Amino acid sequence: MFWPGLGDPAKRRKTLKFLGITAAIGVGVFMAGSLIQAQLSLHDPLKVCINDKDTPFKISATLELYVDKQKAEIPAKIGFVEGGCQMALFTLANDGIIYVEWEEEYPFEIGHFLWVWDFPLRDMVESKSKVLVNGVESEQFIHAPLVNGYHYRAEFVSKAYDESKDKDFLPPDM
Repeated sequence: MFWPGLGDPAKRRKTLKFLGITAAIGVGVFMAGSLIQAQLSLHDPLKVCINDKDTPFKISATLELYVDKQKAEIPAKIGFVEGGCQMALFTLANDGIIYVEWEEEYPFEIGHFLWVWDFPLRDMVESKSKVLVNGVESEQFIHAPLVNGYHYRAEFVSKAYDESKDKDFLPPDM
């Protein structure tokens, strides 16, 4: 079978040369993009290890998490990655205390912690979920800034949650 552009030896050479140059350009763009991305991520507190860094900026806050009106446990060792890497946002125990350490002051948010934890936020209904900061609902939702000593309560409703079981359809007692 003859492929278009490969029947004539002169056209075949031109076609293969064109494909080779295109592949080389594609690989070059991919490599350059990867290097640029790596350089930009060097000082991103959400992506680098803090093991060998001086971290004078420290915060701790508590988080209570409810999913479908059930209290969910926040596991210990969030932010500790394989190979001994410790992230800037982490937990030590399953007591709900979030610790933050970084080189300088940075606007950390409750959503950053959920991202480090890999919490399934996509499975939640944002319009029915809320975040309370010191007992007051935050208009910023998961973008509420983490402040030292504050108490956060996140109440999420999953997309699979059946609200009908929360309602009583029996007639009122007389």
